[in-house]
Amino acid sequence: MKFAVKAWSNGRARVGTLQLGSIEIETPSLLLSTQKGLPHFISPDLLSSLPSPNSRLLQFSPLHFLDGISPKTISKIGGINQMLGLHDHEFVAIARDSLQCLPSHDGSNKFGPSFETPCGRRLIKPVEYMEIISSMKPSIWVTLADEVPAWVSDKRNASSVDRTVKWLDECIALRQMVGEVFGAVVGGSNEQLRQHCAKEVAIRGVSGYWIGGFGLGESMDKRPTLLNVVCDNLPKEKPRLTSGLDLPEEVLQGVAAGIDLFDSKYIHHITVGGFALTFPLDGIESKISTFQPGDIGSEQVKINLRATVYRKDTTPLVDGCSCYTCKNHTKAYINHLLNVHEMLAQTLLELHNTQHYLGFFHLIRESIKAGKFERFCQRFIADRRDLHVSAAHAGVSQSPLPKQEADYMTLL
Repeated sequence: MKFAVKAWSNGRARVGTLQLGSIEIETPSLLLSTQKGLPHFISPDLLSSLPSPNSRLLQFSPLHFLDGISPKTISKIGGINQMLGLHDHEFVAIARDSLQCLPSHDGSNKFGPSFETPCGRRLIKPVEYMEIISSMKPSIWVTLADEVPAWVSDKRNASSVDRTVKWLDECIALRQMVGEVFGAVVGGSNEQLRQHCAKEVAIRGVSGYWIGGFGLGESMDKRPTLLNVVCDNLPKEKPRLTSGLDLPEEVLQGVAAGIDLFDSKYIHHITVGGFALTFPLDGIESKISTFQPGDIGSEQVKINLRATVYRKDTTPLVDGCSCYTCKNHTKAYINHLLNVHEMLAQTLLELHNTQHYLGFFHLIRESIKAGKFERFCQRFIADRRDLHVSAAHAGVSQSPLPKQEADYMTLL
């Protein structure tokens, strides 16, 4: 793996190049969310329709495979790339499935992370985790982390940092030269613990850093400070990855702090809800369209394809969009598929939303290269806030937002 920073904006936001296996991508970039290695609704043959190379970096949880095919069988097949037949894609393994600390089975004072499986909650030790990683052979893998929500006590938060650093050392000691290891950084909403954990992980021999513990109830206002505290104590020449920053505004917070890679479930959430992203991607200075009272089912950032207004709409999701969905299908057709509960609706929506969100990251990179990242952020957030205010004053019923996004918009 090779990583180099190419441009900076506003002191922290940066554009870099990441050479990973057969691909070279520009950062900041999005990891495509998957379920057992494949996007939730996109089949392998349709993955090639997405813009390359930034669509070829896939996130997966190795814990999803524990109740299925055995690690030995995966190893004999040749790893996750060979098993899925995605030879020109690179995989990033992140174990983030409701991790908790529970006493070990032998009754000792040792602790290990547990996670939910179809057979109930299971305890896993670093040695078991490394067996899974060794069999799957991902390009990047993240060490185990004890993530805790923002409301836990300082004592519990401190113990989570100690355990995460301990598991980091154990994972490094057990690794068998498989992929690039990213050290986990936690610390909840405590700045001192975040700083301490970042410094401890920074002195270890890791290839990059995964900043965890976000999206777990922390204050939106305090998050930039927490991100800055962590990034200020990590080497600038190594890539940084984070999970839990899903919304566009949250991604902008991460980029502003110096994050390079984002593991986000945003595309999956809005696709399941029947939404299509529609905000403009025609330039750094582009402005989200002004709200019109007749835009029922639309907030100009995304549209709700379940709305009856689209039953006879024969236009594409976004005029001029080059994605497979917009080139071949209409709003009316997707509205029909949603109404009859056809999974093809989610497939077409996920294709469009993925390409559109990758385009959003492209705009972020261009704004950094042009030295206009701060202006881009301010304009995007202000335009979206104004749209919601205009809609509220007009008394128009807006499309229902996913809970996380609704909570965020109340803070704008």
